[in-house]
Amino acid sequence: YADAQLQEIVKKLRERANVYKEKLNDPVISSPEASPPTSGPKVTPVCSMFFLADRRYVAWLMLVTIAYNWNCWFIPLRYVFPYQTPSNTIYWFVIDVICDLCYLCDLIVFQPRVRFIKGGDIIVKTEKFYRSSVKFRLDVISVFPFDILYFFFGFNPALRANRMLKHNTFFEFNDRLEAIMEKAYIYRVIRTTGYLLFILHINACLYYWASDYEGIGSTRWVYDGEGNMYLRCYYWAVRSLITIGGLAEPQTLFEIIFQLLNYFMGVFVFSSLIGQMRDVIGAATAGQNYFRSCVDNTVSYMNTYSIPKLVQNRVRTWYEYTWDSQGMLDESELLEQMPTKMHLAVAIDVNFAIVNKVDLFKGCDTQMIYDMLLRLKSIVYLPGDFVCKKGEIGREMYIIKQGEVQVLGGPDGTKVLVTLRAGAVFGEISLLAAGGGNRRTANVVAHGFANLFILDKKTLNEILVNYPDSEKLLMKKAKVLLKQKGKPPPGPPVQQPRGLASLFGQKQETPKLFKAMLGGKGREGLAKLLQLKKQQETQVKPQKTL
Repeated sequence: YADAQLQEIVKKLRERANVYKEKLNDPVISSPEASPPTSGPKVTPVCSMFFLADRRYVAWLMLVTIAYNWNCWFIPLRYVFPYQTPSNTIYWFVIDVICDLCYLCDLIVFQPRVRFIKGGDIIVKTEKFYRSSVKFRLDVISVFPFDILYFFFGFNPALRANRMLKHNTFFEFNDRLEAIMEKAYIYRVIRTTGYLLFILHINACLYYWASDYEGIGSTRWVYDGEGNMYLRCYYWAVRSLITIGGLAEPQTLFEIIFQLLNYFMGVFVFSSLIGQMRDVIGAATAGQNYFRSCVDNTVSYMNTYSIPKLVQNRVRTWYEYTWDSQGMLDESELLEQMPTKMHLAVAIDVNFAIVNKVDLFKGCDTQMIYDMLLRLKSIVYLPGDFVCKKGEIGREMYIIKQGEVQVLGGPDGTKVLVTLRAGAVFGEISLLAAGGGNRRTANVVAHGFANLFILDKKTLNEILVNYPDSEKLLMKKAKVLLKQKGKPPPGPPVQQPRGLASLFGQKQETPKLFKAMLGGKGREGLAKLLQLKKQQETQVKPQKTL
């Protein structure tokens, strides 16, 4: 027995020596406060591209676009309709000068300073390239002062027709505005409607010009000169261009040719605009149509295999909540289309604040956390869904992004032990434990709609291969968690033996068979045995005397 005790003592001393040796070789484990040095934040060079990032430039383009639209709408109107008279010419002239100043400032101040990309390089010296471009030539022609001919031909708006050549700025403004708008399809619908109204406006001007050429009120087809001339001509343009019908028949050859060309243009232009409007609305509702298609296909599948109605309702609820909360069914499909750097930037802005609050990852390398953000999977659980069950093999760790989950226990497994909220983590013991310590120790149920991040064991091991310091820190924390998990319940402290008694351990209990032979416990059984022996001796002595 003494040899066995001595062997056990020697074994414990060897284990203790190995532990101290490991601590001396590994400074991370030797100090509970130590943590691997984290990498500093990466400084990403920012490209200050004026035409993409600066909203002030977009505001300036909007001002130039307003001036451009003024010229496009009112130059034909003033040339055809008798709205410009000697009494109001000064007002038209002032507005024209303001528009010309906008054109001139855009030509001299803004456009030569707009940076652009050529062959993957950002062109800084843009003035040289701008002056050699077609856009510069059009801008110069559009601002050329043909207005000086007013002194020879009078205030004729047709002399300002070159102002309508600045269409590049108009389309550039459309592109920049759509790039910064959250719902760009709304502007696309408005812009397409504006195209239709402008074509009707030009058609109304052409109809009044044709009526004036033929003579106002000369035939039933031309404008009769009654009512508001612009509204009457615009009404005729709408009915003619959209081919509603019900108009007076043209009588002269000029009227017939004009009407035929008008019908041809109406069929072509109107059908093109309607098709463009359909494409804009279709692109705006493409996501919603995809969602409805997925729901319909899923419901059809469940009906084919006679899935219970309760399960079907839960599936529909999951679809509706996922779409309402995220605006998509699988956000990973959208992020996978981006380059890794952009994907990481989006993941940092969305999820880094949540993951950084997890105590398990505090002190780990920041770059390791960045790599982990790219591997996290988001899953939505409905109220009452089991996230994990007791006894299951644990292969994932969960981080709560939104919502709450409840940890259940007790004899019947329905008692709420704790409620975990956003930023909490669970399942890390199963993820970090080795051997047989990877079974779930409790039931976890979603209290409401819960959005969780999932990190599986295989993915974590692939990440930790490149970060050995963080791996050691996580292993140290895993040992602490496992020790806390295996602690006995709190109770009175057990008194440890002192002195030489610690060498031989605790005295073993007397075997039950020996107790039965003694006839009792302790000294009482031994006393009864001695008393029985004395009685036998007293009975033997009288027999010898006889």
